[in-house]
Amino acid sequence: MKLSKKYFGVLAGIFFSASLMTGCGGGGGSDSVAYLCFDRADTFGGKLIGEAFEKAAQSKGLNVTYYDAKGDANLQVDQIREVMANGTKTIVLLATDGDIMATEVEKANEEGIKVITVNRGVNGGEHFDVMSDDLEAGKLQGDYMAKNLPQGATVAYIEGTNTNSSAVKRWEGFKASCLDKRPDITLLDMQDGDWSKTEGMKITALWLTLFPKIDAIVCGNDQMALGAILALKSAGKLQECKVSGVDAVDDALKAIAAGEMVQTIKQDAQKQAEGAADLAATAVSGGSLANVTVPFVSITKENLSQFAK
Repeated sequence: MKLSKKYFGVLAGIFFSASLMTGCGGGGGSDSVAYLCFDRADTFGGKLIGEAFEKAAQSKGLNVTYYDAKGDANLQVDQIREVMANGTKTIVLLATDGDIMATEVEKANEEGIKVITVNRGVNGGEHFDVMSDDLEAGKLQGDYMAKNLPQGATVAYIEGTNTNSSAVKRWEGFKASCLDKRPDITLLDMQDGDWSKTEGMKITALWLTLFPKIDAIVCGNDQMALGAILALKSAGKLQECKVSGVDAVDDALKAIAAGEMVQTIKQDAQKQAEGAADLAATAVSGGSLANVTVPFVSITKENLSQFAK
């Protein structure tokens, strides 16, 4: 059964100036760096990577101006255009939308600006990536479910957003390593959860009214997985459903320890941030850039002690 996709509208930007968050930075210049984040309130991509990048950038003496798009693609477009206009020659980008930002990256390329993408892909233009292979994350989730689900199991999948390359690749990896290898497993539905705990909860609550049995809910990140857990607990069905997420945030590790979640995939925010700072420093100094890949690791109750704080 395949339900219609949810639509998540992007609010129009009401602010046309960049939102400066922290740090030094005089608003442009060939030796400056602009850090453009999709949403600094986001637990993983916003807070963990952002805080680690700030520390790494400070240690390297980088002149960085920080921008927060607050989840608004239109605002991020305004911000990147402001950066292009003020003479900045290096951009570190955590994109709101891989398609929309591709056009802006192409414009930055025309201006001779180096673009470093972190954590989230951009579907066009020339950029240097610092991220993990999202196919690997989905594959690790799929391997776990293929091994641990019973014959004839049912699965539901919550994707981040289908305009984001990371979300798409995680789904493709899961499909290839689980659904394609175990044709006895039925995919009940797949929905966009906008990387949101609230949406994960809402989607799961709806599914519980539609499907009498869900053996597993696989999510593109931990926030959506934690939302799914809340809905399952409320319905008294958590113990009969395996929940998997990606990012290894603290709450996900605690959920695994409590037996409420079976798996999370560790994406290393520290190494992604440090890799981005390294590339930014190289770009400012005129050096050659190359992509940086940070491995994923599957965390379950069996190896949780290696990662729990």
